[in-house]
Amino acid sequence: MAFVRVKPTAHFAQDMIRLGADNKSIDIYIQKNPRGGVVNNSQTDWSFKLDGVLHNTSQEMVYDTVAKDLVCKALQGYNGTIMCYGQTGAGKTYTMTGAASEYRNRGIIPRAIQQVFKSAATFLNILVTVRISYLEIYNEALFDLLAPALGRGCKDNQLCVMDGPQGVYVKGLSIHPVSHEEEALHLLFEAREPKYSL
Repeated sequence: MAFVRVKPTAHFAQDMIRLGADNKSIDIYIQKNPRGGVVNNSQTDWSFKLDGVLHNTSQEMVYDTVAKDLVCKALQGYNGTIMCYGQTGAGKTYTMTGAASEYRNRGIIPRAIQQVFKSAATFLNILVTVRISYLEIYNEALFDLLAPALGRGCKDNQLCVMDGPQGVYVKGLSIHPVSHEEEALHLLFEAREPKYSL
């Protein structure tokens, strides 16, 4: 599924961006640059069909719409991925991790952690093991945000995507077993600490 979250702003570009009434499409229009000359074949219109558009939406609504069912399916044994993509400052980190200072503004990852541990507590006669990894893709390079003492640009721990008998995995990515929600959240916030230099 593909969703677009439009970053809330006081000056939304209504003249350039139109959101479909069904909340499943976006139309973008950019005026032609007059310096393009008499023959100006540059594209000015784009239309995108999606599973949903989230505009002026709370973190809770984002989670309920995008992630809640996926996490539920993962607990049933299905694979799932939630990925944010966009330019710098678009709100990817906020959407995924949220604001540490306000509980109601927590993002997808803390909410997913909470859902996993709440669900695991309801399983009778089933042993549930939770392991945490935290991967960042930056400028087409993979970084393990939980690797001890390694930073961006460090070549000691080469990560690479592999396809093996158990499926696709990242070779070299650290895996951390956790036994409760607080321990998992601690790892998340540890990973968010600025420890890298670009």
